[in-house]
Amino acid sequence: MEAIGTFALVFAGAGAIVTNDVSRGSVTHVGIALTFGLAVMAMIHAVGEISGAHLNPAVTLGFVCARRFEAHRVAPYLAVQIAGALAASGLLRLLFEHPTLGTTLPAGPWWQSLILETVLTFLLMFVILNEATGSKEQGIMAGAAIGAVVGLEAMFAGPISGASMNPARSLAPALVSGKLEHLWIDIVAPVAGAAPAVAVWKGLQAET
Repeated sequence: MEAIGTFALVFAGAGAIVTNDVSRGSVTHVGIALTFGLAVMAMIHAVGEISGAHLNPAVTLGFVCARRFEAHRVAPYLAVQIAGALAASGLLRLLFEHPTLGTTLPAGPWWQSLILETVLTFLLMFVILNEATGSKEQGIMAGAAIGAVVGLEAMFAGPISGASMNPARSLAPALVSGKLEHLWIDIVAPVAGAAPAVAVWKGLQAET
């Protein structure tokens, strides 16, 4: 289920970037941001009760740090998330001749995107921890809240950093398109952002 959910996220989200370019802007930046948010919301409702709908290696690692997910399940989850994302990017490559396939590329200096992606993932992980049940993102409000955060962050930060917050989402189009020079940002920053979100969440839980 994680593979299907991550496939849908990358196929719809990165696909919106590709079709926007191919159609000369008909999707628009707002449409791209909404597509990512709606894809996350839909997949939470579709697979959240089964796999938890992490859809994101950084989220899976965050749940481990929060002691809400077993460490021995991390490798299989990351493997299927990446596999689903790669399948989506591969299909986009088959459908379109596009130079980046929706790869997240910084519009400014690398450190700007690194900081943005770290903060964005911090906020996303914080919301997830407060909305999820155990290690599962499920329920009406969880889908709406988490999807809204993804859409909101993509709306304002997407033009600068790509608003990935997700190593699998960035890894797949980068590998398939061969645009690897900035991939490290979208691997390091989400993990760096998720860890302090867990620490803050734990601190708040200790006070209640």
